[in-house]
Amino acid sequence: MRKTQLQRYAKLLARTGLNVKKGQTVFIAAGLDQPEFVTMVVEECYKAGASEVFVEWSHQPAEKLSATYRSLESLSELKPWAKSKWEYKAKNYSCRLYIESEDPDGMNGVDQEKMSQARRALFPQIKPFRVALENKHQWCIAAVPGKAWAKKVFPQLSEKKAVEEMWKVILYTSRADGKNPIKAWKEHNDDLSARSRYLNDLGLQYLEIKSPNGTDLKVELLPDGIFCGGKEKTLKGRIFNPNIPSEEVFTSPKAGAAEGIVYSSKPLSYMGEVIDEFSVRFENGKVVEVKAKQGEELLKKMVSMDEGAGKLGEVALIPYDSPISQSGVLFYNTLFDENASCHLALGHGFNECLKGYEKYTDEECKARGINDSMIHVDFMIGTKDTSIVGVTKGGERVQIFKDGNWAF
Repeated sequence: MRKTQLQRYAKLLARTGLNVKKGQTVFIAAGLDQPEFVTMVVEECYKAGASEVFVEWSHQPAEKLSATYRSLESLSELKPWAKSKWEYKAKNYSCRLYIESEDPDGMNGVDQEKMSQARRALFPQIKPFRVALENKHQWCIAAVPGKAWAKKVFPQLSEKKAVEEMWKVILYTSRADGKNPIKAWKEHNDDLSARSRYLNDLGLQYLEIKSPNGTDLKVELLPDGIFCGGKEKTLKGRIFNPNIPSEEVFTSPKAGAAEGIVYSSKPLSYMGEVIDEFSVRFENGKVVEVKAKQGEELLKKMVSMDEGAGKLGEVALIPYDSPISQSGVLFYNTLFDENASCHLALGHGFNECLKGYEKYTDEECKARGINDSMIHVDFMIGTKDTSIVGVTKGGERVQIFKDGNWAF
């Protein structure tokens, strides 16, 4: 991949993804797969005005060994140095960039029950820092090719060719393959904002989502809920793009108000393992049954992580003809696959999906219907023939999606 194009991508992440401002602190979480590119991003953050940039390197094989050999007690403790790091991030409202590249199957064989218990124990220790940062800092998730990930996606190619091909599809789907990715994202953000405004003006009460594969779900929306898409804004008015790529217009529905069943349209990579060909059934707003051809036990653990894990935290609308879908590539990675089709998320909802959320505390947002959970896991349900109808407070039925794409 040409260095000039990678530099444009690095600049996009610093200037549009994070939108780093003068004097800000930046933390970058990345694997050891593309250190040269991460170095480019560090430089772009400094050029954008960052006062300090820290890279938190990780290596999945080492993490697997840690998960295997460390005791549950050790894994469940927020170490003093880790707590200090969280305190520093929260105090400085640090920008955070996550660069994904992990092997979707990289944690196969790990004791998932132990890992689930450890996550449940760690969550209340970390939650205060996350609450302190919510809607007060810029963050972004993006990706680079990892060798194992690339071979998973392109098994027919050599390792070198697979990585090259991954770079091509990552840049294409991230709208970063042209001469001016920042301009391309401005135009894309404008389109997503216009669609969000249209949906918000309808005054929808609930959505009916149906597909010939058996999906038949009714999702109630919040009375003062809003749809968002693309760029987001901190409480201080700083614009950023949390996901690159992103094709979604989304909202957080009313917690505990969904009825019906949905069938997955793509595999889900969760905690380093793949869950595939699965269904999720809701009654009285909560998951009552899950089935999966692959990874069913892991799926059951996921929806029982806490009280909110079995409730919806997000409904996202993505046209089937999005660049990711048109690429024909199955990424085995939620960041990409979730933007290939409509998806739902189990777990934590978004306060910013409430009109006037800045007036409320985190607890008040939850009381108004935003779901609360330690997890937020997206899974894909959209197909080429998905239909979505919105029903307004006055009973009018509005076609939102037809044949998998926008109907307006």
